[in-house]
Amino acid sequence: MMPVFNKNSFVVFDLDDTLYNEIDYLKSAYRHIANTINPAIENNIYTDLLNWYNQGLNPFSHLIEKYPTTLTLSQLLDLYRFHTPQIKIHADAFDFMQWLIKQEIPMGLITDGRSITQRNKLQSLQITEFFTDIIISEEFGSEKPDKNNFLYFAKKYPDKTFTYIADNTKKDFIAPRELNWQMICLLDNGNNIHKQDLSLLPKETILIKNFKDLLQSL
Repeated sequence: MMPVFNKNSFVVFDLDDTLYNEIDYLKSAYRHIANTINPAIENNIYTDLLNWYNQGLNPFSHLIEKYPTTLTLSQLLDLYRFHTPQIKIHADAFDFMQWLIKQEIPMGLITDGRSITQRNKLQSLQITEFFTDIIISEEFGSEKPDKNNFLYFAKKYPDKTFTYIADNTKKDFIAPRELNWQMICLLDNGNNIHKQDLSLLPKETILIKNFKDLLQSL
């Protein structure tokens, strides 16, 4: 199945693990925390945090046990959630967004998370201004798969035909399927935080390996 875009199209994106690798946000946060705890041994702390995460352990509990710090678990979580991340948009995702701009196809965003966290990500990725509307679950009052997050766009732009591009096979495509949106799932490049179960996807979902392939199909 080939994706269809035309002058009536409106493309809505997911954020995490769609436009950038969410694991890079985690690494950025760990680096920030390690530097806050003790810049002199930042690399050691960062490596430990990453190893504990990869082992499925609670990195912050182990951090408090191993390294002298006055920071509480709650404060460490705040450092994680509210830091300004060092992350970059996928180059081919940026190219696709530039193509949409040239085609005069508007873009929106639906993402779950805290307002400050998600907006800091958008600022770091330098794409905030690309979107006509940004729906963040904490600000909006509901999170995916709630249909209202998607109906916002359908009601505001009734003359548009919508496409949702996302990666989470458990929750991202439930509402778009009910609303008869075109659905595009970006396949895990091996770095996704949430692993994919493709059997959960509606059969109408278009699968892409990356945005480069998507652009080449147009």
